[in-house]
Amino acid sequence: MSSVDWQDVEAVLAAVLGLPATERCARITQLCGDRQELRAEVDSLISAHERAGSFLDVNTQIDRNGPTLSLEGKQFGPYRLLGILGVGGMGTVYLAERSDGRFEKHVAIKLVPAALHSPELLRRFAHEQQILAALEHPNIGRLFDAGVSSEGVPYFVMEHVQGIPVNQYCDTHRLSITGRLRLFQTLCSVVQYAHQHLVVHRDLKPANILVTSDGVPKLLDFGIAKIVDPWSAADREATRSLMNPMTPNYASPEQVRGETVTTATDIYSLGIVLYELLTGQPPYQVTGRPLDEVIRVICGTEPERPSTLTRRFSREKAQRLHPARELSSDIDAIVAKAMRKEPQQRYASAEELSSDIERSLEGLPVSAHRGTFRYRTGKFMRRHRFGVAAALAVLALLLTFAITMAVQTRRIATERDRANRQAETSKRVSEFMTNMFKVSDPSEARGNTITAREILDQASKNIDTGLAKEPEVQAEMMDVMGNVYRNLGLYSRAHPLLQQSADSRLRLLGPKYPETLQSMNDLAATLDDEGQYAEAEKLQRETLDMRRRLLGPNHLDTLASMTELGNIFREEGRYTEAEKLQREVLDTDRDILGPNHSDTLRAMDHLATTLTELGRYAEAEKLRRETFDLYRQVLGPDHPSTLMSLSNMAGTLEHEGKYAEAEKLYREMLDLHRRVFGPEHPRTLGVMDDLAETLSHEHRFADSEKLRRETLALYRRVLGPEHRDTLISMANLAETLGLEGRYAQAEKLYREILEIQRRVIGPDNPDTATTIYNLAFLATYRGDRDAALTLFREAIDRGLPPEYCLGLEKDPELKSLHSDPRFDALVAHAKERAAGQQQ
Repeated sequence: MSSVDWQDVEAVLAAVLGLPATERCARITQLCGDRQELRAEVDSLISAHERAGSFLDVNTQIDRNGPTLSLEGKQFGPYRLLGILGVGGMGTVYLAERSDGRFEKHVAIKLVPAALHSPELLRRFAHEQQILAALEHPNIGRLFDAGVSSEGVPYFVMEHVQGIPVNQYCDTHRLSITGRLRLFQTLCSVVQYAHQHLVVHRDLKPANILVTSDGVPKLLDFGIAKIVDPWSAADREATRSLMNPMTPNYASPEQVRGETVTTATDIYSLGIVLYELLTGQPPYQVTGRPLDEVIRVICGTEPERPSTLTRRFSREKAQRLHPARELSSDIDAIVAKAMRKEPQQRYASAEELSSDIERSLEGLPVSAHRGTFRYRTGKFMRRHRFGVAAALAVLALLLTFAITMAVQTRRIATERDRANRQAETSKRVSEFMTNMFKVSDPSEARGNTITAREILDQASKNIDTGLAKEPEVQAEMMDVMGNVYRNLGLYSRAHPLLQQSADSRLRLLGPKYPETLQSMNDLAATLDDEGQYAEAEKLQRETLDMRRRLLGPNHLDTLASMTELGNIFREEGRYTEAEKLQREVLDTDRDILGPNHSDTLRAMDHLATTLTELGRYAEAEKLRRETFDLYRQVLGPDHPSTLMSLSNMAGTLEHEGKYAEAEKLYREMLDLHRRVFGPEHPRTLGVMDDLAETLSHEHRFADSEKLRRETLALYRRVLGPEHRDTLISMANLAETLGLEGRYAQAEKLYREILEIQRRVIGPDNPDTATTIYNLAFLATYRGDRDAALTLFREAIDRGLPPEYCLGLEKDPELKSLHSDPRFDALVAHAKERAAGQQQ
């Protein structure tokens, strides 16, 4: 048959092989017309294809009762065939043993099925022998001998590899992510060796990568491999042939399109193998589909990221695939780069792919990422935490100078230089400011809050002008500054910055962008802190609805918004709604992340707090103990989250009236906090306050007062006299003084608190209203009924939280006011205002 005729055969086979058998005959007739020779050749090849297995795939699971012709017992040279190991379009592989008595040895013998003796297949068979003879590598199945049987059947003798496919090996041995990546790196070195010898495998898949019981991978089946020869026109033409065998699930876009195949083709297949090792399934399912659909899927569809796919797995499947750790964004990027549609966009070599995996395992930046300044800096900071922490203080002092120099540089530079430096300046300013503001956070400042606060205030004044030409960076910095002010308890300063950040991102990026939704989430949390519950709920509902539509109900950002909304419900006193939402979050976290994940444990803590507010103390205590035990097992007894869980459990015991147990826990926590955080850390001071509260409940007022005064002095020195936590500590001391009957001293403290609150957070803030409420109770204790009723009404009008408003009527401490007709009007007014706040 001429070459032109062979091209015609290929064209017909490419058009009909994907069709059902019922449609294939009519299509062949249509394409061949009256060319009987062409029709006979096509029918012959299709018949052979159906007997020997798919021409586009190799089936290693042999049906020994099927129609495959077996040559068991036949002699090929000194070897006798024992049984079939595998059958495919490129040949049949038999297990054989040495039978001439010289020595005992089992081998694998490959031969061309008699039904497929075409010049093209015989050429490929000889080609595979040539390739195997040139490759000597411990991880490649070796070639021992070759020949032709007495019946004229060509064969060659190979090493018999006793192993299982690499994906089955990883699952059977429950290899961790690291173990799978290390095994994959060995495969990369084998492929790199083949490429260095100018061999492209073209059929890399788990079935052709067997792993022995000793854990040694072996690369097999070079039946459709190609020797790279860019100067050979014949080779290039053969590469482009649509009839070249391949495995569709592992084929590259250029393979399915019949284009030139290079080493980049093997890189793509390696990416698919890695994807399957990490997720348990290939990125595409195209087996049995028509060729045009195969091309459309492989060339036009982007696979789902491995980490996104595995988050939806059941806990059992997730543990089977990667019991040691979760997939990282670095691994996602590596897989994506190996599987790029354009060959030139993939890794340049298998060695480069392996090197990127090594960098990921060592915590170094990987080349698959875009290599942004922030990404590389984050990697560096995680490797050198303590050194970076020391450097942050110096960077904070240099901030003002750096911004000034940046502005001066832009003024004196030429237009071209200014344009070139603009992006880099933005990165530098962003990095400096972000790191500086982290130092300002009380949880990290360790006593430097006042100095950091001054730097923060100065930077916030310059944000409108200093970054006016960088609106996206400006919005990011506003969000960072707003959150730091929020962590400092300065909500009136946090609110406008977060509002500007959300408005700017909404205008620049739109409502569907992750950064926009994050700003909205932060703003809603600040509104909650300010006691503006109705506005906070409305904004958080909008954020949650958008995240559900864009990210799905189980995404971590969606769950974070649900958590924040549940907290708002609890602050509003809507405990039943809060409990329902928090249980939904907890169930989802357990299903997706597992029972020991930090998000799951935080969800348990939130639910226990709500149960405490509902008065279901026994249920709350049980959940608190379960949470604490898990924190201690997963994070250790000294981790901050473990200590916070222990503190919450002590609070629940206190609500139950188990003061002795609560006191014991608080004293244990105080020792731990002083050792882990230091004696002046805000968390340590919070435990001191909690312990003092318990002492008050035990009527040990003198001990409580002494501890209250010590705590307040530390708060003033560490956080400053106007910090929210300092004011709370002052209010706690005033409460203790009131319980001791020292009303004048208590009132003096409350008045001092009220003056600061009116100046810093405003007269209509819920915290300010709560202080007025406390003064009203103090007036009640003194027997000053007129002053008490006046102060209660002022507190209600200033925004007293609903739970306080609704508690006036039932509070036994207000019994002296019940007989006053003005009290009934006050209660009605309080209920009206509470209903308005909850709408």
